[in-house]
Amino acid sequence: MLTTSTSSDSNSLAASATAGKGLRPRVLALMHAWLKLEVWPQALTLLAARLYLFDVFFTSGLTKVRDWDATLFLFSEEYHVPVLPPELAAWMGTGGELGFSVLLALGLLTRPAAVGLFFVNAMAVISYPDLAPAALKDHHLWGVLALVLACFGAGRLSLDSLAWRRWLNRG
Repeated sequence: MLTTSTSSDSNSLAASATAGKGLRPRVLALMHAWLKLEVWPQALTLLAARLYLFDVFFTSGLTKVRDWDATLFLFSEEYHVPVLPPELAAWMGTGGELGFSVLLALGLLTRPAAVGLFFVNAMAVISYPDLAPAALKDHHLWGVLALVLACFGAGRLSLDSLAWRRWLNRG
């Protein structure tokens, strides 16, 4: 009886060891499949953040361009950009809003564009001290989204990703 239980124990150990060898590849395959699927929610979320910031900043830039005289007046009377002359600040702010937001929408040079928009946004907060609390919360949201894009990049649905994949596949 003792030998039977010992041989059945060794059979169970052998069976579990065999199952363990079969289980590991299955778990690894499942993890690889999950990682491939995980890329798409991230890519869609980063795309949404890029397009949201594009809409906010591009619209703001277009508003400034449409009435340039009012823009120059605001930069000389309302917005107090440190160090820069008002006209240069108006050109730089408007150019940054338009240029960086287009780069974000395309997902091209995303990290530098996001850093640029972060600073345009920060300068807007610094230079206009009478900003309402609700507007300040919007600027905080835009700043955080810009930082997320600066840290994580544009994601798979971008020209950055396409360029990197082509460049890496050359070699």
